Amino acid sequence: MAKLTADQRNAFLASFLGWTMDAFDYFLIILVYSEIAAEFGTSLAKMAFVTTVTLAMRPAGALLFGLWADRSGRRVPLMVCVCFYSLVGFACAFAPNFTVLLILRLFYGIGMGGEWGLGAALAMEKIPPERRGFFSGLLQEGYSTGYLLATLAFLLVHQVLGLSWRWLFGFSALPALVSLIIRAHVTESDVWVDTRKKMAATKTRARDIFLQKGILGRFMYLVLLMSLFNWMSHGTQDLYPTFLKEGLKMNASTASTIVLIYNAGAIIGGMTFGTLSEKLGRRKTIALAVLLGLPVVPLFAYSTTFGMLTLGSFLMQVLVQGAWGVVPAHLTELSPDAIRGFYPGVTYQLGNCIAAFNLPIQQYLAQTHGYPFALAATIVPVLVLLAITSLLGAERKGVKFGADAAA
Repeated sequence: MAKLTADQRNAFLASFLGWTMDAFDYFLIILVYSEIAAEFGTSLAKMAFVTTVTLAMRPAGALLFGLWADRSGRRVPLMVCVCFYSLVGFACAFAPNFTVLLILRLFYGIGMGGEWGLGAALAMEKIPPERRGFFSGLLQEGYSTGYLLATLAFLLVHQVLGLSWRWLFGFSALPALVSLIIRAHVTESDVWVDTRKKMAATKTRARDIFLQKGILGRFMYLVLLMSLFNWMSHGTQDLYPTFLKEGLKMNASTASTIVLIYNAGAIIGGMTFGTLSEKLGRRKTIALAVLLGLPVVPLFAYSTTFGMLTLGSFLMQVLVQGAWGVVPAHLTELSPDAIRGFYPGVTYQLGNCIAAFNLPIQQYLAQTHGYPFALAATIVPVLVLLAITSLLGAERKGVKFGADAAA
């Protein structure tokens, strides 16, 4: 099995850290949005739309930065993207009211939307094909690592130091350091360089490739697939801390302990199922993970004791993020070389846009029917649909990137 070169390791590290810090800033809001709602005198249902506007704007970021990356390379757009979301995240600490915070999170969504597609393209184009599964799982779990770090930051700032939620966003300046790693230690993607040469020689435009037979249809399929993926992910994560604190009246420290444990499960799941996808295939691995999640739903949603809640959420995140661990490899392999900066990121984030209403819906159902029902009713259908949809789609496991600019 091929060993990674220093450049490959640095590219992967930069992509992983960019996605980690992206998720870190996103989940800061999730952990404290009940506290923010109290300070600004707004309802939890209204506060939930802060995450909605973030998710809804992510396709704009994926489109903007993705088109730039396909024209100019991966490195510079990725550096700008990371610095942009760092600045906006930091500015949230000074939001004077709910409206300003909502606008800032809207702009944050643009930066968050751009990072994943660029980072995934850069990392997967450099990783050897036979090792994509493992590194795909590891890359995607930068998301769970960010959630875990956000929880630790919350415990430090809120529980240990007794400071307000605003201090948490001081950490949002840290992701900008990722840009220094990219600038100093990462070269441009050879796949992108070779593809641009082929396109120039054949006078092929990105628009021509997108409109080729099968490419647009695959794009629409991937939007549907990622809508289900994002509904599953946000449906099992975004409401859960509030369920623990508001629904079950746990103190913040106990709830955060459960969050830490289930994020450790998410990291384990991503690497395990990502690696498994090299043997079982991308589609079958996704279907296996989500179907195994079905019998876990009652334990996840209806438990009331610390032990059972911890076990249920841990197992659920092993399986949910296990399925997600396949996504970076699967989406980049299904993306044409010439539009890999744009194609996977936009399909991912359009799916996020559709799933953006998950939290408001769950919050409404929690208020009318209780938190357990809200969780179960929004999770079970999507697990079944995701298993079916993943098996019906295409797969290009192990494809050699750069073999054909129009592939």
